[in-house]
Amino acid sequence: MEWLSFLKQYIQGPRWIGAIAPSSKYLAAKMVKDIAFDRASCIVEYGPGTGVFTEMLLANIQPGTVLILIENNARFCHMLRKKYGHLSNVHIIHDSAVHVDQHIQQYGLNKVDYIVSGLPFASLPAEVSLDILAKSRQYLKQDGKFITFQYTLLKRGLLKQFFENVSMTRMYRNLPPAYVFSCSR
Repeated sequence: MEWLSFLKQYIQGPRWIGAIAPSSKYLAAKMVKDIAFDRASCIVEYGPGTGVFTEMLLANIQPGTVLILIENNARFCHMLRKKYGHLSNVHIIHDSAVHVDQHIQQYGLNKVDYIVSGLPFASLPAEVSLDILAKSRQYLKQDGKFITFQYTLLKRGLLKQFFENVSMTRMYRNLPPAYVFSCSR
């Protein structure tokens, strides 16, 4: 039933949703592959949607790890609160990732270990993408990683403007197939 809700949200706002279906569990596994869960104290997720990556993160994080979910879509945010609102280490925020700095500071943090992004940078306005990526770099710990996926290679150059190390993997077991980018300084 979540895929139907996802499709409806895509039809209403394709520029902001970016896909016709939720990500696959295979893509979710690839997205969290580079995370050292045993040492992560804070992970931020941009655009968790219906929670496919969130489930994988929660299955692997340590009890003390803080997980901040930033979802701009009100319907998805409501779904996330119903699923995860009872968890004390999960903070669900209905807002744009543009304001990630405010939310990191709100929870008394200076830096985060990982940022996992489901945002469709190829369809976001350029100034929004630039702002989000600049703040992501600023708030990542020195050895932190920004992990995102895209359906095209169009934004690889944009990622390289903010991160010196950008590795890419193609994931065919997703609709549509996707590229996973693991970015660090």
